[in-house]
Amino acid sequence: MKKALITGITGQDGSYLSELLLEKGYEVHGIVRRVAIEDPEHRLWRIKHLLGKIHLHSASLESYPSLCHVIQKVQPDECYHLAAQSFVSYSFEDEFSTLNTNINGTHFVLAAVKHYKPDCRFYFAASSEMFGKVAEVPQTETTKFHPRSAYGISKEAGYELTRNYREAYRIHASSGILYNHESPRRGYEFVTRKITSHVARIKKGLIRELKLGNLDAKRDWGHAKEYVRAMWLMLQQSQPDDYVVATGETHSVREFLEIAFKHAGLDYKEFVRIDSELIRPAEVDILIGESSKARRELNWNHEISFPQLVKEMVEKDLEMVGL
Repeated sequence: MKKALITGITGQDGSYLSELLLEKGYEVHGIVRRVAIEDPEHRLWRIKHLLGKIHLHSASLESYPSLCHVIQKVQPDECYHLAAQSFVSYSFEDEFSTLNTNINGTHFVLAAVKHYKPDCRFYFAASSEMFGKVAEVPQTETTKFHPRSAYGISKEAGYELTRNYREAYRIHASSGILYNHESPRRGYEFVTRKITSHVARIKKGLIRELKLGNLDAKRDWGHAKEYVRAMWLMLQQSQPDDYVVATGETHSVREFLEIAFKHAGLDYKEFVRIDSELIRPAEVDILIGESSKARRELNWNHEISFPQLVKEMVEKDLEMVGL
């Protein structure tokens, strides 16, 4: 039985990846902060249904010894490094913790794998935010990076660390340059879940307003459930490599709003207010990925459409408020 270790197992991607790996017969281990174990109701809600099927270990991305201890103990065949400070807007407020956690955390995990389980296959969760002020549209694995946030910078550093460990130490280390991927398990601080959760509360009559920033920002949005399959496929290849994972379609925040509100029988123009405080200091205007390499070499594809994704998220949030 293969063993997999997931950092960030309590997040959206970690929960879907855990389900996928369990279906494939893996023994699944996850790294969580001690505070999560002490408060499972609030901090483990995405994997609550998996408790008893997975093994959780207390460690911190900021503590190299704790990560070494877990990797030495588990001896994983595959390690999926998903944990990060991943909210882009917050990275403008606290650049220091974002850079420290994301860069050092990735370095610590890679170093621990190299030292205690060098034959372990490693996956790094890179990001389309590395492209930032895009040099070309769409973006591919060879597009120049120009990140526009501390988060994007930290992900580029992690990407380069992963490449370096692959080339210098022959670690089977791959990076997935994943574009925005959403689901009903998305955090409430992200614009997509902020929209769908507010739609549900407005429909219920609990609130009357939704404040947003730039409605014309465009993103390539897919479903997290389909994107974690690409992660797994990367580690099944004989040779490690880097892959863009995207739908190849771009939609604006405004389009997301229109579909979400319409699905609930509402007109977004009656409830949305623009708040200049919510506009990023350096905006990334358009991101759209070209994932033909992943489709060709990994045999990966996506099937859930953008409208289906939005409606699924709205339906879940309507259900959560009792509608």
